[in-house]
Amino acid sequence: MRERNTLQEQIELAEDLSRLKEDVLVLRELMAEGEDATDDLTDAIKKYYELIDETEMRMMLSGDHDQCNAILTIHPGAGGTESQDWASMLFRMYMRYAEREGFKTEVIDYQDGEEAGLKSATVEISGPFAYGYLKAESGVHRLVRISPFDAAKRRHTSFCSIHSTPVIEDDNELVIDESDLRIDTFRASGAGGQHINTTDSAIRITHIPTGIVVQCQNERSQHKNKATAMKVLRSRLAELEEQRKLEAIESSAADKKDIAWGSQIRSYVLHPYKMVKDHRTSEESGIPDRVLDGDLREFIRAYLLRQSVQDESQTN
Repeated sequence: MRERNTLQEQIELAEDLSRLKEDVLVLRELMAEGEDATDDLTDAIKKYYELIDETEMRMMLSGDHDQCNAILTIHPGAGGTESQDWASMLFRMYMRYAEREGFKTEVIDYQDGEEAGLKSATVEISGPFAYGYLKAESGVHRLVRISPFDAAKRRHTSFCSIHSTPVIEDDNELVIDESDLRIDTFRASGAGGQHINTTDSAIRITHIPTGIVVQCQNERSQHKNKATAMKVLRSRLAELEEQRKLEAIESSAADKKDIAWGSQIRSYVLHPYKMVKDHRTSEESGIPDRVLDGDLREFIRAYLLRQSVQDESQTN
């Protein structure tokens, strides 16, 4: 069904392109005959190029799991409150990005920081090619700013790790041995209200052979939390197996680096100047506020283009 839906979307995309092209040609003819259709023509051309942009990005998504939904995990680096606050800024950025793209979001796990921000968060982002786009975000993100938590108003550098994995609903080749799992239950933590549970409903699952740890505490039901945690674990293991098959461990080296200086994939500088720069593609933006509000399209496009060029060169 997922493959069918993807093919149907591609057909609709082609039909929309053809229709918009025809609209542009008709409006040009009307203007040539003396009718005032400037605004309509401008609007049609804008939509046409936006659709071309979307089509080009889709063409760069050819990975086995690019069509899947994505699970995004956020972990602050060393630095206490500073890094935890940076993690919460990134959490908001990706939620806003999902909103911009029309994706659905479900918070699987969220742990508040001691004073501000968050200790960790896991979000499932659902939509066409969600993982294909968000795989560009895996790595360490660096923030430079005047700290709002420093009374002396000094400049601080903070780091946060983002890890994106595909949601694997069913993989007959992936068998998880129950004896390889350590399952712990604990009481969910939170800021209060509906986040407080009176029973040990939160679940933490450790896959002993790989050391992968996942947890879920957003549901009051222990069974629902376990099912969600297993889905996350299955996705993490499937991604790991895919990396082994493709012998592409080096391509995700950013995920395995320390969450510290020198390992970042992207820097967000708010002081002494304003700039966001991706160190993999050299893509830049002089408006960090817009980027932090979820405008990631150009950074993702640059990453996908770089990957496409690399894949083509390896094939040749």
